[in-house]
Amino acid sequence: MQNNINRRVFLKTMATVGAGAVSLTSCVTSSRTSTRLRANPWRKRGVVLASDESGRVQNFTSVVEPLDSGAWRLWFSVSGKNVPFNVGIAEGRPGQPMKRCPAVLSEGEPADAPLAIGNLPRDWRPVQAVHVPLPGNRHRLYFWAHGPKVVRYLAAESDDGRRFRVLDPHRPCLYHPSDRAVDGRTAAEAGLSRLAKKVATRPDNEPPAPVRLVSNDATNVYRLPDGTFEMYSVALIEVPKDDPRYIAHDNAAGWIRVIDRYASTDGLDWTNRRRILVADANDPVDQQFYYLSVTHTPRGRIGMLGHYRVQAQTMDLEVCFSADGITWQRDQRRAWIPRGEPGEPDSYGIYAPHALVQRAGLWHLFYTGVNDAHNHKHSHGPPTRVVMHATCENLWA
Repeated sequence: MQNNINRRVFLKTMATVGAGAVSLTSCVTSSRTSTRLRANPWRKRGVVLASDESGRVQNFTSVVEPLDSGAWRLWFSVSGKNVPFNVGIAEGRPGQPMKRCPAVLSEGEPADAPLAIGNLPRDWRPVQAVHVPLPGNRHRLYFWAHGPKVVRYLAAESDDGRRFRVLDPHRPCLYHPSDRAVDGRTAAEAGLSRLAKKVATRPDNEPPAPVRLVSNDATNVYRLPDGTFEMYSVALIEVPKDDPRYIAHDNAAGWIRVIDRYASTDGLDWTNRRRILVADANDPVDQQFYYLSVTHTPRGRIGMLGHYRVQAQTMDLEVCFSADGITWQRDQRRAWIPRGEPGEPDSYGIYAPHALVQRAGLWHLFYTGVNDAHNHKHSHGPPTRVVMHATCENLWA
């Protein structure tokens, strides 16, 4: 669907944003162009990590860290048919085999392994890990945990960057609407009236989910220079079937994905939730925003925005810019790095990592490429998922 959203639909969108009982500060995208980014500055360098018998691989929302002698550490997730979620690290040089170490999971203390996560309840599985260094050589790991009636965003900490212990699995940073701690009343207050009859199944020792922490997935956390934290996550707006933004073949038909920003002094208790990116009158009617990854630079924040065209089920990486993380300029509104042609592994979608990395005079982008539709109903050949590498010399126009 190529027609731009009309004024009636745009005004309806704005009304819907404010309709929920969650107190969210709406922020209109700025049209200022004081800082511009180049259109498609990237040179693709090929696949660095492919799916194998361990599952379909992705580095979506995950950190890429430079190591000595030109090597890298890529945090990744795996999933797939009959493959449980897990996270891991892969180390090596692009173009050469990378050593993969999946996380060793345990209910008790973390195991002695290259990567381990302890105090994780049985049958809870991590995905989309975000590694954040802390002062004093400590480390924090955020991830979405999937388990029986559980979908929530947890935090774990480590003294050595290898063995992480979940701080409190019953008090997460965020809750997905399907989590057992979200009841119908909470969902309705969050603007999700279709879930108003949902019954919470949390155990007695687990608190109910606060309305302000009900979110969707695709989440990124950053520690700021002043020691505080910001988090970007995807929220949902409900639309009826007669709304032109209702796309029946989407895997979440009737839900519109938008971006919220949270703030925190310690990275654990999240408050000050703001709505920062919503499709507007200059966007196609089927435009949604699937993720926001942020790179902090001396000039401001470079955003990699999940440009999701729901009708075609394609995912592009759109670039945006912000001086403060709240007001965002979307000057290009199209793919910053083009998807591949049919037959190439990134022909249907591109999913951003946690951030770009500048190293040895180049900007590096390691991203997840997919060749199948978001609803998995079509693909260019056998469905695949890979981590790919691209570089550029200068981001700025």
